[in-house]
Amino acid sequence: MNANRLFFILAFLTFSLHAPQAWGFQGFLHPKNPTLKCQTACHQPENIHQARKDKTKNSKCAECHVGRIATEPKKTPLFSPLSNRLKKVFNPGLNIVPKLIAKPALDSVEKNAVHSDAPPRMAFVPAGEFIMGSNERWADESPEYIETADAFYIDLYEVTNKDYAAFLKSVSDRDPPYHWPDGAVPKSKENHPVIYVNWFDARDYCAWAGKRLPTEEEWEKAARGPEGWIYPWGNIWDLDKSNNPYKPDVAGPVPVGSYPQGRSPYGLHDMSGNVWEWVDSHYLPHPGNEVPSNEYGKDKRVLKGGSWFDCLSYGCGLSSPTFNRSFFTPEVRNNSFGFRCAKSP
Repeated sequence: MNANRLFFILAFLTFSLHAPQAWGFQGFLHPKNPTLKCQTACHQPENIHQARKDKTKNSKCAECHVGRIATEPKKTPLFSPLSNRLKKVFNPGLNIVPKLIAKPALDSVEKNAVHSDAPPRMAFVPAGEFIMGSNERWADESPEYIETADAFYIDLYEVTNKDYAAFLKSVSDRDPPYHWPDGAVPKSKENHPVIYVNWFDARDYCAWAGKRLPTEEEWEKAARGPEGWIYPWGNIWDLDKSNNPYKPDVAGPVPVGSYPQGRSPYGLHDMSGNVWEWVDSHYLPHPGNEVPSNEYGKDKRVLKGGSWFDCLSYGCGLSSPTFNRSFFTPEVRNNSFGFRCAKSP
């Protein structure tokens, strides 16, 4: 075996072991989530409804799920009604959502997105309670719980290269994204989301625009709407409603707003796929989560929404659900990281 080949094998093994957690992909070979790679009969569409009722007593499920019970967060009375209210199932092994709720998100888009006082290209999200988190996947997404948020505005679109170029013209201490030739927006990419921006870039842009980054809670409410949907458009996975890695020949971000049928209940575009979005929240466990993780801490910031590139090649499941969380240290730039801004009334 020559030296180059040996080096490649060692590098691949090292990356395979460490990359998923560095990217916030906690599900890959994760000891606290032993069910994630399970493909037994329990996870087949015809069995999943019955399986969800009691994973420990169903013989088809015991192989996968018995070992998981001790690590699942306890369901307090505050959380327990949510599963009945949601009436939904998400299976990370097969990426299948049973057609329990097929109501299209667009029914409520126009009513929620239009608000007389909303700034241009922003949607109004009213104050109140909403469903956050999920009990169906990774430990850091659990438990489902009721969160509250004050009213806020949030951008209908991800910040574009054109938007970011205007910001750079007004400041003197900021380098353009490194892939811009000669410091200018790439040709025909003016309406693509800006990428290769870190959390500080995103924060400072929003401040310059008279806005701020949304919190994780605000972002998730804006994406899920009052029904607590799995995807911005509803509870049924649809390949053609976002720029996601399942689509053939995906090579990067696409112009913002390219998938209007995938808008959230508040009218927001690209809340699933296209680029991950920085939010103004540290990577910490949800309230009531008793599963420890060494990754939690105020040295990391959360990203939401998935992107054109995610962890499918590592076998860790779809990143497109609205409750999905990724995290990175705030100085990191990446070709799938972008953002949008929010504003308080």
